[in-house]
Amino acid sequence: MPTHVTIIGAGLGGLVLARVLHVHGLPVTVYEAEPSATSRHQGGMLDIHEENGQPALAAAGLSEPFRRLVLEGREAMRILDPDGTVLVDQPDAAGGGRPEVQRGELRGLLIDSLPEGTVRWGHKVAGVRALGGGRHEVTFADGSTVTTSLLVGADGAWSRVRPLLSDATPTYSGVSFVETYLEDGDTRHPAAAAAG
Repeated sequence: MPTHVTIIGAGLGGLVLARVLHVHGLPVTVYEAEPSATSRHQGGMLDIHEENGQPALAAAGLSEPFRRLVLEGREAMRILDPDGTVLVDQPDAAGGGRPEVQRGELRGLLIDSLPEGTVRWGHKVAGVRALGGGRHEVTFADGSTVTTSLLVGADGAWSRVRPLLSDATPTYSGVSFVETYLEDGDTRHPAAAAAG
């Protein structure tokens, strides 16, 4: 009987791994702190690169459904100087190496590709401890526990699993990224639309 895999975190990494394991007939459960798949906005756009993201989706058997999520024309790039002079203007190359998709739509595709009940929502991890012999106990915020012989931490920057392997912690690099959207840009913000 194959070893049951326990994944902490239903982000894209944890869900892709769960799907690949499922495709290969390996039992898997994903525990996620969020109460449901729709409880929080999942962010904006993602480039899915041909050298890493696309092979992962192929291994998950999801290349065709992924292609239906691709937003055409999003690989175009324009760089302007502070005065609005166009410095770089690269049109979208259909079928390029880094098509863009909405993060939430890709996450939905991955969730829908897994058997019902694979993702256990509302399971916030409070702690993880090694039991010896390769087994681990995961304790959730509600006091419940699960014991597993194969544990994967896909739970983000403040991972509860990472301390089992490393004492590294996230630090602020001094660089921030801000993404904004101008709804109805052509009519409400014509000057910005003309520059973009």
